[in-house]
Amino acid sequence: MDNTKQNGTALVNTPKKKRLKWILITMALILPVFLLIRFIAPTWTPKIKGSNSISELRSVNINGADLTVMIRGENKDNPVLIFVHGGPCCSEIPYARKYQGELEKDFTIVHYDQRGSGRSYKASTDYSDVTAKTHVDDLITLTEYVEDYLNKDKVILLGHSYGTYIATQAAAQRPDLYEAYVGIGQMSDTTKSELNTLDKCIAAAEEKGNKDDAEALRNLKPSIENGSTLAPRDYVRKYGFAARKIDDNLDYVLAFLFGTEYNLSDAAGFYTASIKYQDALIMEALSHPISDLVTSLDIPVYFVMGKYDGMTSPESAKEYLDSIGGEGVREIIIYEESAHYPQFEQKHEFSKWMRETFKG
Repeated sequence: MDNTKQNGTALVNTPKKKRLKWILITMALILPVFLLIRFIAPTWTPKIKGSNSISELRSVNINGADLTVMIRGENKDNPVLIFVHGGPCCSEIPYARKYQGELEKDFTIVHYDQRGSGRSYKASTDYSDVTAKTHVDDLITLTEYVEDYLNKDKVILLGHSYGTYIATQAAAQRPDLYEAYVGIGQMSDTTKSELNTLDKCIAAAEEKGNKDDAEALRNLKPSIENGSTLAPRDYVRKYGFAARKIDDNLDYVLAFLFGTEYNLSDAAGFYTASIKYQDALIMEALSHPISDLVTSLDIPVYFVMGKYDGMTSPESAKEYLDSIGGEGVREIIIYEESAHYPQFEQKHEFSKWMRETFKG
C-alpha cells in the first residue's frame, strides 16, 4: 500500500519537475539575451501628443562637454523648469517621467545629466578635476542655451538635494536668468543638518528598542561635528528618513532594466561615475556649506521639504531660508507625508503647488 502511494506520487510529480526544469533552462537561455539587448538598446523618450508639444532626449555641448538633456512638455509656450539632479552623480532622467506627467501639462521640463554623471559620463574622460564650480558654470551655460532654444526670457530653476548646492549658486550669480528658485531637499549648513539627522535616527532607534543602533550612532557624533563625515545613509534609510512613499532604488533598477531613457550601458556609466567621483563632491560641500557661499538672492526663493527628510534637514533649511537676504518671496513648504523626495512622494500635491504658484 505504501509503495503504491509512493509510486503514484512519483508519477504525479514527474511532469511538474520536468516543467520546472524546462522553465529554468529557458530562463537561463533568455536572461543573457535580454541583458545583452538591454545593454545595447537604443534610447529615447516617448513622444507627447500635440502640435506644440516637445519630447527630446539628446546630447548638447555645454562648455566643451557633451551633456545629455531631456526636454518634455505638452505645450512649448508653457513656463520652463530646469531640474538640477542630486547625488552627486545621481541623474533622475531614468525614472523622472514616472512622476512628472501632471507637471508636463503645465510646464516644459528640462532635465540634464551633469558633467561626469549618468549618460554624460564618458569612460575615456577623467572627471577628477570637476568641482561644484564646474557644475555651476555648466548650469548657467545650459540655462542660456535652453532660453535661446525655447525662446524664453527666464526659466524657473529647481534643485534637488546636492543639486540645490549647484542651483543656489547659479541663481546667486545670474539672477537675471531665473524667474524663481525652488530648492527641493535644500542643503543648508551641512554640519547642523547632519547632526539634526543623527538625532532623529537615534530617537527612532531608541523608540524601536534598537539599543545597539542608537549607541553606534551616538559614537559618530564627534566625526559629524568636525565635518569629516555624514550621518550614515543606511541608518537614514532604515528609519524612514530617505523615502516614505516611493522606493527610489527600485525605481532606478526598473528604469535601467525596462526604461527607454537609459540602457544597461548607461547604467554602468551611472554607477561607475558615482563610485569614482561622488565622495570628492560630497566632501567639498561639507567643507564649504552653501549657507556660507550664498547669503543673498534677488529672486523669489521657495524651499520644498519633506517633514521626514533625513538627507537634508528641513529644520536647518528653514534656518538658512530665514537668513537669506535680497529681494523677493521667501517661503518654505513642508510636505507632511514625505521624506527626501516630496516632488515624487506627493507628486499630485507638488504639481498643484507648482501650477498655483507659477501659473496662477
